[in-house]
Amino acid sequence: MEKTSVTRGARPGATLAAVSVVQFMVSLDLTVVNVGLPQISSGLGFSEVGLTWVIHAYALTFGGLLLLGGKIADRYGHKRVMLLGLGLFGLSSLAGGLAQAPGQLVAARAVQGIGAAAVAPAALALLSSTFPGGKERVKAFGIWSAVNASGGAVGVLVGGLLTQYAGWQWVMYVNLPMAAVALALAWRGIARDTLAARRGRPDVLGAVLATAGAALLVFGVVRTDQHPWTSPTTVTTLAVAVALLAAFVQVERTTKRDPLIRLGLFTNRSVAGANLFILLFGGAMASALYFVSLYLQRVLGGSPARAGVEFLPFMVGVVVGSTLAVKVGYRFAPRNMLIIGGTLAAAGYAWFSLMRADGTFLIDVIGPSVVASLGIGLCLAPAVSIATGGVQPHEAGAASGLLNSTRQIGASLGLAALGTAAADRTGRTITPDTLADGYALGMLIGAGLLAVAVLIALFVLPRPARPAADGAQKP
Repeated sequence: MEKTSVTRGARPGATLAAVSVVQFMVSLDLTVVNVGLPQISSGLGFSEVGLTWVIHAYALTFGGLLLLGGKIADRYGHKRVMLLGLGLFGLSSLAGGLAQAPGQLVAARAVQGIGAAAVAPAALALLSSTFPGGKERVKAFGIWSAVNASGGAVGVLVGGLLTQYAGWQWVMYVNLPMAAVALALAWRGIARDTLAARRGRPDVLGAVLATAGAALLVFGVVRTDQHPWTSPTTVTTLAVAVALLAAFVQVERTTKRDPLIRLGLFTNRSVAGANLFILLFGGAMASALYFVSLYLQRVLGGSPARAGVEFLPFMVGVVVGSTLAVKVGYRFAPRNMLIIGGTLAAAGYAWFSLMRADGTFLIDVIGPSVVASLGIGLCLAPAVSIATGGVQPHEAGAASGLLNSTRQIGASLGLAALGTAAADRTGRTITPDTLADGYALGMLIGAGLLAVAVLIALFVLPRPARPAADGAQKP
């Protein structure tokens, strides 16, 4: 018998708390290491090229295994998989902090990615099934979006402070208390997984093809800092990734086993449109954290700790935007929230593109940070709600894994493309002026990505239905 999660016997408050802690931890881990990279390099003796694998090892396993993680959660139980993933994530974080050699830290980061790929789709599926509709769903996804986005921003702040005052090891150890709290909440507060009808043997070949293709796609993209987009290495890597993903689609169409993801999901305009939106949105959001962090340190001359503190307006803006999404989500359809939030975020990014070498935090950073982060906060919960609200319970993990994978791949693709464009604009002469020009171009392209995302919300996502009787909009 296959196992899936259901809401019977659940404690919604405990489920929301556990899922929020999990998502905050996963989001924080995407950025917390970045500020500490120079100290990690000197402490463990990384080469310049080898240091990038502290980031890439996590991104590869996380992005490449999300679809498989969602399917495993659907089949064997959302609570069970989340508990196992949390344990793996916590142990690998401890191992990373104790690392004495480059290979040990890279291996720990890769295992962290495996744990995150198990935890993230299971947690999101639990949230979707525990809050299936109405005002409670709007509120739950608003809280989730706040902790999701603020985790990335807090990661920059915490990473800077811990690295400067406690040592780089603490960017790994910081996950331990969060994993312990999430384990306790999930163990006691989430309903146990119950039996559901068996849907056939797992599609092992499809899982291998999808995982290999997604991992190779992320691998090819993250290495564009060493091998340009037009180099034979990158072209070959991406071509093989596309071939593997095409083979996966063919297998999913013809397999007699339980497919990794039902291709019919993509005929659902809500699922397809939300994933297209989040693909572009993920790329733009990653660029903000990256370019603004570099601008604060390399152009304005701030320390890691100061740069982390100066991200606070961005973090607060995301929380305020998510809170507003809850307040107005009872009256506005999720599609309309994406249009409003995406437009606001695009305006903030366009404002960022005016950054100057002789700029200041008050003039060039705080204003666009607030505008862009408010828009981001308004978008996150509606996008997830649309993508997961119309699927069957036994596909909730697959749908959430697909959305998380889309966001991760979008972030990798977007950041690599925008980083290449920024580097080309900067040129070989590195000065505050050339750096500011490069970062400004990257943010301007990010604004363009968000503008396209708004068009997708307008023309791909279905128009909202009439409000429900309680005044809440259903996704």
